[in-house]
Amino acid sequence: MKKTLFTPGRTELAGNHTDHQNGRVLAAAIDRGITAEYEANGEKLVRIGGPGLESFEVRIDHLQPRTAEFGSSKALVRGVLASFDFLGLSIGGFDATIKSTLPSGAGLSSSAAFSVLMGKILAELFNGGNVEPIVIARAAQEGENRFFGKPCGLMSHLTCAMGQTLYADLATGEVEQVTADFEGMGLTLCLTDTGGSHAGLATSYARIPADMVYIANLFDKGVLADVDPKEFRARGWDASNRPVRRAMHFFDENERVPQMRDALKARDGEEYMRLMNESGRSSETLLNNIVTSATGDTKLQQGLELSRKLLEGKGAWRVQGGGFAGCVQALMPTAIFDDYKAEMEKTFGKDKCMKLRLL
Repeated sequence: MKKTLFTPGRTELAGNHTDHQNGRVLAAAIDRGITAEYEANGEKLVRIGGPGLESFEVRIDHLQPRTAEFGSSKALVRGVLASFDFLGLSIGGFDATIKSTLPSGAGLSSSAAFSVLMGKILAELFNGGNVEPIVIARAAQEGENRFFGKPCGLMSHLTCAMGQTLYADLATGEVEQVTADFEGMGLTLCLTDTGGSHAGLATSYARIPADMVYIANLFDKGVLADVDPKEFRARGWDASNRPVRRAMHFFDENERVPQMRDALKARDGEEYMRLMNESGRSSETLLNNIVTSATGDTKLQQGLELSRKLLEGKGAWRVQGGGFAGCVQALMPTAIFDDYKAEMEKTFGKDKCMKLRLL
């Protein structure tokens, strides 16, 4: 008999490119996601299909990374199977039909949601449903890193696995559920898909953690979360150096995340939006993940500049997720959302600005 599972997508609220350095993050699961109808098949095959997804199979006894599969759904399935197997968890064959309500390339972590969903299915079918969300999240992240070819951190997978708004300090293991009642504060959170393509950006994404690790290595550390911020700031850095700027962003953003969490707890919308704007400007000026020479695509930059024109002095706007292409996240008084949406969609197309509902 077939069973059904749902895994939500996520939106990053704060902590832009901090998670791969074991930093602090603030993220929320949303009401859009991926659903699977699934059942065990008693074979050594996983069969996946569904609307808009070309059907494929993965053998559960062929679990080595394949570079030819990088960036594919097949790689994610193989990666999660391998991660579960490495952890000593049970795996087996199953059939699943996948349906998604996550817009492709919109920065809502469709790959993380898919990976986590595969982990949930394995947990339910072959492990009695007794696999903790953090274990599923780490297995999904490991699979995505090694098999999909994406050097991402844990934030997306953890948020999708837990299905809630959360604050996490990945250096200490602290995870806290947070209430993000934007509606109760009279605010609307939205995302505009600017239409920029993520194709050809793998190297640009990979340079960010590589640059940060380079600086951490100068302190004989593996990641920036292990470096004392005072020691870093005490050095006479050349701020024209890209790795230095990205490390500056990390330390500033890592301190900002708990402040944004506290603003949510206090239901202080003005303070939250002030900090959100700080986060956005840091990503633009220090992290430099808005425009890349790899593609020359300026749609994301256009979306941020238009948002500034529409919201300056009224709301907040920032890059969503990895950057270089994709989405602008914005927060504003609900009374002006319709006007903002109309103006953004004049430039980027009908239904490209979507209100986000958090779980």
